[in-house]
Amino acid sequence: MNSLRIPKFLAFLCFGLPLAAFLPVLAGAQTSDAGANHTVRNIILVHGAWANGSSWSKVIPLLEARGFHVVAAHMPLTSLQDDDAAVERSIERITQTNPGPVLLVGHSYGGVVIGDVPGNDPRVVGLVYVAAFAPDTGQSALSLLGTLSTPPPINNYLVFDPTNTSAWISDEGIARAFAQDLSPLEQREVAAVQGITAVGDLFATPTVTPAWKSKPSWFVISGHDDVITAGLEQQEAQAIGAKTIELPTCHVAMLQEPGRIAHFISSAAESLSH
Repeated sequence: MNSLRIPKFLAFLCFGLPLAAFLPVLAGAQTSDAGANHTVRNIILVHGAWANGSSWSKVIPLLEARGFHVVAAHMPLTSLQDDDAAVERSIERITQTNPGPVLLVGHSYGGVVIGDVPGNDPRVVGLVYVAAFAPDTGQSALSLLGTLSTPPPINNYLVFDPTNTSAWISDEGIARAFAQDLSPLEQREVAAVQGITAVGDLFATPTVTPAWKSKPSWFVISGHDDVITAGLEQQEAQAIGAKTIELPTCHVAMLQEPGRIAHFISSAAESLSH
């Protein structure tokens, strides 16, 4: 009788090794395959303060039409640590389904997040800032705003809760200083979905090791930005050595010019692929 030859991986199971002990072997093989894939097809979009993942609703289908896997993270806007964790979960989600490198895209306060813990994740290979904060070591969004000679116009429209720690933007503020270049209908939608934001924790927490120091970056400057201002964005883009474009848009550039934003993001991803 011919002897039965059992493949090694089946032999482990046949001779009593628990399946749980074998799973790390499979996981290791998947990780190795992911590391060998240098084509950037995974994109995570990170919203800013007073917003949610719907900020990217116009950009998502354009990127997916180009063959990218896209996830829009939803952050609680309760603290930088909580928001970092939410984006880390999005990185885990997209890479489990589609192993390979990740490009992070952050709008406004989302720039603080992509430059923090998530940006330093080894699976992330590049950063795209869209009308965003890009703090250096020891800096915060608040300290960057403190460099302006006058406060940005949005400050006139913040409404604080009774504890004076969280805030939202009034409907007038959305229309005048946040999404002023959008249609009235779009402005009402932006106002309706905005997230109440713990401004103290989010804006005052400094960055420790900004990811842009070790990873390539891109920057969209919004010429009509009344939240961060175009001047501050230009300074940031120069400081981090980002490849830059400037668009004649309000703060929510991805809602006003989704086609140009999607093209800029996809160009960044393609330049990272080799």
